Amino acid sequence: MKKLSHISILSAVLATSVALTGCAGTSNSSGGTNTSGGGQQPAQNQTSTSGSGGEATDGGVIKIATQTPLSGNQSSLGDAIKTGAEYALNLRKEEFKKLGFDIQLFPQDDQADPKIGVSNAEMLISNPDVYGVVGHLNSGVAIPSSVKYEEGKLVMVSPANTAVKLTEEGKKTVHRICARDDAQGPKAAMYAKNTLGVKTAFIIHDKTAYGQGLSDQVKLQFEKDGVQLLGYEGITQGEKDYSAVLNQVTAKNPDIIFFGGLYPEGGILVKQAREKGYKGYFMGGDGLDSSDMIKIAGDAVEGVVFTSVAGDVTQTEEGKKWAEEYKKTTNKPLETYSVYGFDSMNVILNGVMEAIKANGGKKPTREQVLEAVHKTKDFQGQFTKVTFDEKGDNVNADVFIYKYDKDKSTFVGKAE
Repeated sequence: MKKLSHISILSAVLATSVALTGCAGTSNSSGGTNTSGGGQQPAQNQTSTSGSGGEATDGGVIKIATQTPLSGNQSSLGDAIKTGAEYALNLRKEEFKKLGFDIQLFPQDDQADPKIGVSNAEMLISNPDVYGVVGHLNSGVAIPSSVKYEEGKLVMVSPANTAVKLTEEGKKTVHRICARDDAQGPKAAMYAKNTLGVKTAFIIHDKTAYGQGLSDQVKLQFEKDGVQLLGYEGITQGEKDYSAVLNQVTAKNPDIIFFGGLYPEGGILVKQAREKGYKGYFMGGDGLDSSDMIKIAGDAVEGVVFTSVAGDVTQTEEGKKWAEEYKKTTNKPLETYSVYGFDSMNVILNGVMEAIKANGGKKPTREQVLEAVHKTKDFQGQFTKVTFDEKGDNVNADVFIYKYDKDKSTFVGKAE
């Protein structure tokens, strides 16, 4: 597959990049029951924010969807993925226009709700102009939605889903550029033991496919390495008082609390744990990776350690330049998953381009795009190098360590 030259793309079309917008809806859990409220409907009829006013070129319209929570308490990460994907698409619009195609973004708000994700997926596969999906944020939404993508032969490339089950079900349409829980969990546990020196641990999870799946992997590695597990408890997303479980924690006083879940609950947990006098380490996975974690936890965020399947693009000079252009053009903060949304979109766009060429310059079929994406090998994104194995996992995926200061998260390094 041809490598994407980001410098040349930026130079050629930066002037045509457009401002980005979100969309409305409500939020829910990342894989539990449907508890969305407010009476609002799924975002099934949204129009593209990056099209050309519906004006199709000779080759026709090709839409690439995103499916992430764009509203509710998980929208910080969901919008980062959508914005990164849209930024990538806008930078390549002229490239597709020269071939006669109007490439458009088709963003969907899955509200972190599996039922809405599935409903949106059904709508996407029924639209013949939709050729791919960047998403989801939540594994508990991605897994049931992927059933529909498989039915419609609609390729999915995820920037964030880590649940092992996602790529173990044998669906050819499913791909991800990030590492799985069975890589992230063990490396988190090994970092806690070998670097932080913990000997006892208490694990809390949010009962979702992501949170419990990650926690199970951490638990297995702790047990393997001889770290004593003093508790393993689940909490309910959306609650504001976790005294019951934290009273158990403070009574047992473990060296570390590991939380498998997302930043809305993680921020509350660490804040309330510190208020109860807990002095040990607090650690989680990539679900804690959001600037909103600082707003929720306040001063208690300082010292929180988390692993992430997304690396820090600003660690190189080229990456710093990209990050500055991204923030300037989108007027959005740079989240870790911004560049993963960007790279996921470019993997799909590269597959679409290859399929167009293989089809003699004509609009390809979804099957042709799926085949091209599935064969992705040594594709160099802005941050991630992508080669998919037969299951759709990226053989180059890594796990990284971060630590929160009072006002930001700091990159520590790659987890070994």
